[in-house]
Amino acid sequence: MDAMSRTLERRTVAAYAVGSIATGGFATLPGLVLVYYLTDSLGVAAIAAGAIVTVAKVWDVLIDPVIGARSDQSLARTGSRRRFMVWGALTIPAFFALTFAAPPDIGPVAGGSWVLVAFVLCATAFSLFQVPYVALPAELVARYDERTRLLTWRVVVLTVAIVLFGAGGPVLRGLGSDVSSGYLLMGCVAGVLIGVGMFVASRVAPTDVPRAHVRPTASLAQNYSGGIDALRRSRAFRSLLATYMLQGLATGLMLAGAQYVATWVLRSELAVTLLFVALIGPAMLLTPVWGALARRIGKERAFVLASIVFAIAALLLLGLLWMPGPWVYGPIAIAGAAYAGMQALPLAMLPDVISDDARRTGVRQAGVIGGLWTAGETAGMAFGATLLTVTLAVTGYVESTAGVSVNQPGSAVVGIVVAFSLVPAVVVAASLVTLRRYPLRRIDVDGPMDDGVDETPTPAREHGT
Repeated sequence: MDAMSRTLERRTVAAYAVGSIATGGFATLPGLVLVYYLTDSLGVAAIAAGAIVTVAKVWDVLIDPVIGARSDQSLARTGSRRRFMVWGALTIPAFFALTFAAPPDIGPVAGGSWVLVAFVLCATAFSLFQVPYVALPAELVARYDERTRLLTWRVVVLTVAIVLFGAGGPVLRGLGSDVSSGYLLMGCVAGVLIGVGMFVASRVAPTDVPRAHVRPTASLAQNYSGGIDALRRSRAFRSLLATYMLQGLATGLMLAGAQYVATWVLRSELAVTLLFVALIGPAMLLTPVWGALARRIGKERAFVLASIVFAIAALLLLGLLWMPGPWVYGPIAIAGAAYAGMQALPLAMLPDVISDDARRTGVRQAGVIGGLWTAGETAGMAFGATLLTVTLAVTGYVESTAGVSVNQPGSAVVGIVVAFSLVPAVVVAASLVTLRRYPLRRIDVDGPMDDGVDETPTPAREHGT
């Protein structure tokens, strides 16, 4: 059954949304605590900690397009992308736990190497799930507003997952008998939850996608060239991906900096939990509102509005330089309300890009495009963490090992606040420039299709709209 003729049932929406437990957990917990774990538990220098995270993310960026192309091949052979998703679900719990299981007394070099290897394996397992997962909406449903509905509820669950992992992770860490056992407990519990979310979502992958019009790719060069071709021919994809990468850099920077703000600006490690509640509480409540607004004014305009509100809220946080205190939760809540739209709307726009590309070329390459999308998202988040570590190193941040107290110079505290506020605001503002070039609207996706005409792409339609 083609996506155009599928009925988007509630159980499909629910099962697909459960996958965001995995995506929220994997994006949030390492982004929140991994650099801090390296610098303040294993004694790894800030710049080296950033390099470790960056290398793992670069690996992720390199393999995502390959996994996407292989996912398309699997679809061509079997009519489903499910196999890759199941492999990721089965392997990630062990690799995630290992990432936070480095013995505390093996030294910074060995500890950093341990984390690097484990996190690379963890990222590989996650990509096996995430790339096909991103490609699925274009095969589940074809209508403009129905895609908004599907992805809106995915982001609702995503916000719940961010609270669950962002607030619950540090709480689990505190339940250990010492810092090292706390991190291990956190890694084990989080890894299992991520794996379960992946497995549930894998069950929604269609097993009857038409196998025609899927271009099989065999060589490694073809895996990458397919993605490059998609970027070259689709202005919509270029614009949306560039915007999402820039916003991923901004949110990744803030995510990685939250623990440092809690510890050195608000003077409470547990304040990171309150920061997450302030951020995600409004996001959970307002994600459906962004979906309703998108149905009224279009996803593109709603996305612009969400981005502007987020940039203003981030800029307000610069006040922490002069007056740190509880007032910070107000701008964080505004940023959280906008963050809901910044997540749901571009994700709902991506299936429109995929189907537009298929109509123009007569070839389905949802996996290839999904692979590039995941690589871009990963790169943005990774460079956010890297930018934070560079800022910490330049401003004189003092690393420490577990149980050792240090004092930070004023320059390091200034660097933390600027990286948490001013820089993300500027980056999100810059993303509006790339978003202006996004060309697709509701009529480009739905068109004159009220009569139920099949929209299965064919080569004859390559030079259509």
